[in-house]
Amino acid sequence: MPTRITICAILLWLAQSLAIAQPPQAVTPEAEGQAAKSLDEQVQDLKQQVIELNRDLFILEEELLFPANTQLAVFVSMNVGEFFQLDAVQLKLDDQVVTNYLYTDKQIDALHRGGVQRLYLGNMKTGQHELVAVFTGRGPRGREYKRGATLLFDKTSQAKKVELKIVDSTATAQPEFLVKQW
Repeated sequence: MPTRITICAILLWLAQSLAIAQPPQAVTPEAEGQAAKSLDEQVQDLKQQVIELNRDLFILEEELLFPANTQLAVFVSMNVGEFFQLDAVQLKLDDQVVTNYLYTDKQIDALHRGGVQRLYLGNMKTGQHELVAVFTGRGPRGREYKRGATLLFDKTSQAKKVELKIVDSTATAQPEFLVKQW
């Protein structure tokens, strides 16, 4: 199966070939300007088609690599973040580390403003599984903080989505790490 890059390269080569392959004709400066404009429009149309094809190929590739019946997606979100400053998350599925993610200040800011990050997308067979997320960062009073959240879940033939939520608990002045299944 050809890759997206190969298909895009072929389409661009074809566009260039069409531009070069036109026979020379006696032209006036006005006709030359119109021909150049027409050629630019054709190239722009072809570029747009390549972009659309690339998008369609990306969607198809994702559907083939991660079919809905085996798909597991894990997301991270947080609210105010007054009691916890996130540095990193480690995600384990069935005692195997599947991802480690180190956050930048911009990413933390985006999470504080309501953003949700897709931490993991992968395939998983049906049955019972264990998900463990380990959060590291700075807790209350600037102390180093390392906490975990665990979820035992049954994977069915449907896509599974899990959200790891970091929530400030004003009652205890501590962060809480919640796991929500969708």
